[in-house]
Amino acid sequence: MSDIVEIRNLTAEDYFDLKESMVSAYADMIGSYWREPTIRHLINIFPEGQIAVTVNDRVVGCALSIIVDYNKFGDDHTYEQITGYYTFNTHNPKGDVLYGIEVFVHPDFRGQRLARRLYDARKNLCEQLNLEGIVAGGRIPNYEKYADKLTPREYIRKVRDKEIYDPTLTFQFSNDFQVTKILRNYLPTDEASKGFATLLKWYNIYYEPDRDNIRNTKSTVRIGLVQWQMRDYGGLDGFLQQVEYFIDAVSDYGSDFVVFPELFNAPLMAEFNQLDPAGAIRGVARYTEQIREAMQQLAVSYNVNVICGSMPIVINELLYNISYLCRRDGTHEEYTKIHPTPSEVYAWGIKGGSEIKVFDTDCGKIGIQICYDVEFPEPSRILAQQGMQILFVPFMTDTQHAFNRVRFCAQARAIENECYVAIAGCIGNLPKVNNMDLQYAQSCVLTPSDFQFPVTGIKADATPNTEMVVIADVDLVLLKELHAFGSVQTMKDIRNDLYKVVEVKK
Repeated sequence: MSDIVEIRNLTAEDYFDLKESMVSAYADMIGSYWREPTIRHLINIFPEGQIAVTVNDRVVGCALSIIVDYNKFGDDHTYEQITGYYTFNTHNPKGDVLYGIEVFVHPDFRGQRLARRLYDARKNLCEQLNLEGIVAGGRIPNYEKYADKLTPREYIRKVRDKEIYDPTLTFQFSNDFQVTKILRNYLPTDEASKGFATLLKWYNIYYEPDRDNIRNTKSTVRIGLVQWQMRDYGGLDGFLQQVEYFIDAVSDYGSDFVVFPELFNAPLMAEFNQLDPAGAIRGVARYTEQIREAMQQLAVSYNVNVICGSMPIVINELLYNISYLCRRDGTHEEYTKIHPTPSEVYAWGIKGGSEIKVFDTDCGKIGIQICYDVEFPEPSRILAQQGMQILFVPFMTDTQHAFNRVRFCAQARAIENECYVAIAGCIGNLPKVNNMDLQYAQSCVLTPSDFQFPVTGIKADATPNTEMVVIADVDLVLLKELHAFGSVQTMKDIRNDLYKVVEVKK
């Protein structure tokens, strides 16, 4: 018959089992066990923080905790100080850190991963209570074997690098705890550790300091991509009617963002077709501010953040390819394409922008890159280092080869920067507009590649070369989990000792 293992809250009636298990667990520290009044007091002041593991209804291990206002103690504290000299009057339900005061498992039941269950239960509690993390002082019981050869720092490094095994510290490392400090005289009676301890911290990646704030950033974000048909709209009014139609449609689905493609206002160039290509695009640039103002009003009216594709603009007589973020609160910011393609430079004389920046929104931190920009990995990495969670890429490509360059590079940016990438392109043709003959696109929302995400790395995609919208939900919490627990962690494992990607400040 199999043993029955259960994780539950400790009760006062469990004391005698708890005492027997603790005495056995700390056989090298005679007399080290909690007295019954102390356990009853802990259960009384913080019942959910006292966690037991039972095997066939027998308590064989436990994890005891309190909540503290950690700023009152800081990193230089002793076990006596943090526990209020064992009175636990330091427990503060309004504190910010779950402090681990005890974890043990009866020696007869070790090797069954019961301690891991206790730690997982403690982490779940930390997340449920929305605390910043877990802090504990950890023993290093094998240190007595190496104290004459190694300093505590050297010993901890060798345990971390798996050159030495320590029954406590090795386990702490495997459970994502970080050693932030070496504590002296933390527990003077611990002769095996020579009085030393590690200050261990586990950070709650789901912690939200303003979780009760009604304006708190959303965790699930809905994105609407417009796969825009290039055709004659009969002028600016007809063009803006089509823009409003798509914003209205995407808003009806409760989207947080609507994304238009690069140079989606190119149909308006037909008015200037008698001019050479450079003159025509400068002609249509006259409408850019008017279009941006209209889209900004629509963002507010339809309660959706608008990524305004991109449009040509003339600044100080120089021509640029610019995108706007029009927030639904009425504010807006801009991004200028950094890398004009050779044809943009040759045919139109477009200049490259000079700023890489992350935009704050009510749905997290975003970046914008225009088409060719996404084929350069360095700017995306800088955005990721600044906290970008979603990268929006308006694009316009004429052939499937050109599209695949954008598509494959966008997928690479999602994987290497552990973020979502949404790309939106134009389709169709403009026979009456010089230098804008054909467009090919398959707009899509791309994800990193790990168990939390679709196996293809594609959250949603459009039918190629068809006018339509793509609606997809992306979960920002999954990005936090990927950063902390992913099969690979590309942002965390960067070899900064060998190479760095840095922005050149002007």
